[in-house]
Amino acid sequence: MSTIIINFAHPLTDEHIQQIEGLIGQKVEKTIDVPTQFDLQQPMAPQVVELVDACGLTPTEWQSLPLLVNPPALSSIAIMLIAELHGRMGHFPTCIRMRPVPGAMPPRYEVAEVLDLQSLREEARRRRGITVTPKTSGA
Repeated sequence: MSTIIINFAHPLTDEHIQQIEGLIGQKVEKTIDVPTQFDLQQPMAPQVVELVDACGLTPTEWQSLPLLVNPPALSSIAIMLIAELHGRMGHFPTCIRMRPVPGAMPPRYEVAEVLDLQSLREEARRRRGITVTPKTSGA
C-alpha cells in the first residue's frame, strides 16, 4: 500500500518524504501541493472550501484513498481545514507535524511525527466514558 500526501504548507523535500515513509512504514505514492494563501480580511470558511476543492479529489477519493495531510502553519486555517476534511472524509485525517531543526542556519524543518487524529478522538471518547465501536467494512 502507498500513501498520498496533501501538502498545504511549505514544499516537502526528498528528505522529508523519506522521514515520513520511515514513520508510516509505507511508500509515498505522490504529493499534492496546494498553495495556501488567505485573505485574512475576508471570511475564512469559503476560502477553506476553495482550498480543499483545489485538491481535485472526488467524494469517493476523499473517503477511500490513503491520505496524509500536511496542514498549514496558521492555526485558524488549520483547524477549519481539519473540520472541512473530516466532513469530506468521514473521519479525522492523519497529519504531519513539522518542527524546526535546532540550531540550523539557515532555518530548516524536519518531520517531527505523524498525528493520528482519529485515534486521538477515539481515545478521548473513551476517557469521557463513551464506547467506541470499530467501523465494519461494507457499511
